[in-house]
Amino acid sequence: MIRIFRHYVSSVYLLVFLLDSGTFFSAFYWGGVLRYFPQGMEMALFGDRAVASVIFTVIMLVSTTGMGLYERVQSGGDAGLLLRILGAFMAGTIVMGLVFYGFPEVFVGRGVFGYALLAALTLMLISRFVFLRFVDRRALRRRVLVLGAGYNANMIHDFEQRAANLNFWVVGFVQMGNEPCRVNPLKLCELKTPLHEFALKEDIDEIVVAPDDRRGGLVVDEILDCKMSGMQVVDLLSFFEREASLIRVDCLHPSWLVFSDGFQYSGVQELGKRAFDILASLGLLLVAWPIMLLASLAILLESGFDAPVFYRQTRVGKQSQPFRVVKFRSMRTDAEQDGKARWATQNDDRVTRVGRFMRKTRIDELPQLFNVLKGEMSFVGPRPERPEFVEKFAETIPYYAERHRIKPGITGWAQLCYPYGSGYQDAIEKLQYDLYYVKNYSLFLDFLIMLQTIEVVIWGKGAR
Repeated sequence: MIRIFRHYVSSVYLLVFLLDSGTFFSAFYWGGVLRYFPQGMEMALFGDRAVASVIFTVIMLVSTTGMGLYERVQSGGDAGLLLRILGAFMAGTIVMGLVFYGFPEVFVGRGVFGYALLAALTLMLISRFVFLRFVDRRALRRRVLVLGAGYNANMIHDFEQRAANLNFWVVGFVQMGNEPCRVNPLKLCELKTPLHEFALKEDIDEIVVAPDDRRGGLVVDEILDCKMSGMQVVDLLSFFEREASLIRVDCLHPSWLVFSDGFQYSGVQELGKRAFDILASLGLLLVAWPIMLLASLAILLESGFDAPVFYRQTRVGKQSQPFRVVKFRSMRTDAEQDGKARWATQNDDRVTRVGRFMRKTRIDELPQLFNVLKGEMSFVGPRPERPEFVEKFAETIPYYAERHRIKPGITGWAQLCYPYGSGYQDAIEKLQYDLYYVKNYSLFLDFLIMLQTIEVVIWGKGAR
């Protein structure tokens, strides 16, 4: 993993991203060779296709990223991968056609364009086949030694057993002091030599310091020897922040928040985020206004022309200030007739037929773009919750109020990484992702979340 603007990105898939960039950029030159063969080489080298190549590269990289082709964890197997690739090329072809229509001077010819798409698709399929069949991804994992075998270390053990396509491999756990063993006894390592010598012998890349009690049994001098020898040494919270892209609240302490990097909100950053919000919202409105019009008509046809189209509800915003969020009405008008706030559940009978489709496709969220333009919300941020729920969670969940340090968003990191939540435990899980976003906010992360949201909408993940 490497860190870009405080967000960790898989170095393996970053390499794949760069290879795809080269493939897309060279596609029009390959298209020229194929179109004008056998004189194709001369036509390809001297044809003016640089501008079209750059535009095609940007469009295709946005499409492939939005389809989740550079994520470490991908569902659907080989068939799902193929479907994602084809979907990305379909989207790229449509957008590129619009570019050619709007800017005829960029047009390279239908023949060259067709051969370019064929060449790019073929090269991408070949590169993915080679990557999946011949690259030993397990051998690329970092070799990790965990100092600790108790409750904290067991978090890593459980995470390793539960997650897929990890970037690390736990070589073993070292029991510290008198802490009880809560990990698999077969993975315990008995140190018969100094820690530094053992780590060199086992070719350890990283040491995670995760004892239940640091006051006893922690060999600081030996850990320092490992650090000075080039091995990476991290604590438990930093390990999970990097590997799981969350901040665990069950072992979070104030000193870690105080001395860790992040939580930086300069005036320039806030100005950049506001500009991003306005541009993204206006851009989406320009594309989505026909869909919004059709959604309004569908609601009226199903519920009657005297029924409300929009649903306004009080939510908690930045600095815990309340505001009125606007959404398309997806439930019956008597959904909360008794006045009690309720979570939406799976197959909720309060949801209308039109509402169920809107929720699945996230169309019901589109009116929140007006909240963004008013400055009450951001395009990306923690999802705003109702005051009744916030008050309850803030009393019982540590650090829950910290998610309100920034504006809530239409989409967010928790929505991408965790399914729809409808209870206390789900609120804790989502908070861990929200804290990660609040700590590591950047325009890069916002753009990444926006692209991956396209995948969520297309595949209908987490909707209720």
